[in-house]
Amino acid sequence: MASHHPIMTKDELTAFLDREFPQLHIGGQTYFIDEVGPLSARMRMTYHDRHLRPGGTISGPSMMALADLALYAAILAHIGPVALAVTTSLNFNFLRKPEPRDLIGECRLLKLGKRLAVGEVSIFSEGSADVVCHATGTYSIPERR
Repeated sequence: MASHHPIMTKDELTAFLDREFPQLHIGGQTYFIDEVGPLSARMRMTYHDRHLRPGGTISGPSMMALADLALYAAILAHIGPVALAVTTSLNFNFLRKPEPRDLIGECRLLKLGKRLAVGEVSIFSEGSADVVCHATGTYSIPERR
């Protein structure tokens, strides 16, 4: 069973994502790890026109990416740099239109086992307490060899 305290720092996670997933930064970096903590992580998606959908609001796929990344960061912070941990399910509830500013994804892990991790992510427009999107997800953690 993994520890309830992070074993990777924000900087170590950022370096890992930069190295293993350079495609995240095509067109410029917009996803950033703000912090990691006990069974948690907070990520930021900077506001940019490429995240907009018709009607001028931030697109669902952009919020989905933020939630998935926040969940992945929280898990890796606790199990170490395991590139092959994979999403097995994600569920999204879009609750209100995001404001035209950065989005913050706050992840809380609900279960962190040897083979599965389950968490939830609440997404907010920066400076607002209103949740714009709520996501739950499960990751499969590969067997350690």
